[in-house]
Amino acid sequence: MSVTAQHLAVIPARSPSTPRLVLAPIRGRAVLDGGWWPRSWDPAAELPGLVLALSERHGRIRHIMLNMHTWDTRFRRLTVGPAVVRFGWFDTLDPALLVATTGHDVQIDLLVVPPATTPVAAGWAMRTAADPANLRRAPDILAADPRPSTPTATRIDAYEVWDNEGGPNAAESEPHSRSSGASRGSFGGL
Repeated sequence: MSVTAQHLAVIPARSPSTPRLVLAPIRGRAVLDGGWWPRSWDPAAELPGLVLALSERHGRIRHIMLNMHTWDTRFRRLTVGPAVVRFGWFDTLDPALLVATTGHDVQIDLLVVPPATTPVAAGWAMRTAADPANLRRAPDILAADPRPSTPTATRIDAYEVWDNEGGPNAAESEPHSRSSGASRGSFGGL
């Protein structure tokens, strides 16, 4: 009988690293319970620290589900301290999502921020995922731009801005001269 490494319990050789994790202050009706930013796609290196951190907050973690194509390796069980955590690797689970289940059948949904993400973007994404008022799903958070938006007119905006109910804003379509008193939109220097 042959046993593959995929089915054996994996025991980390070194102490788990402290995870870069932001959890919601309270469990509410938010879409996500927090965000996690692993340092690599190596599950044996990254997951023990995460399991310990989640266990401190939510009790024993018994099962974790991940996307099967995102991580470097896969295994069925992981020994973390005295506990054994089962893993499920799914083709259809979004790569930006990790689902953990506690010993009390409480589901914890975490945003997974790719390791190569910049610190500013990762911090914003994790804080957004941990916000109890957040209604965005994991892939939508990763797709969003964390930089503050600047007011710029886009092609769609130009048609929504009308100058004196006479058409698109002249500043968007052509130069506007205030020197001509008869020009469109000019009201005596206003």
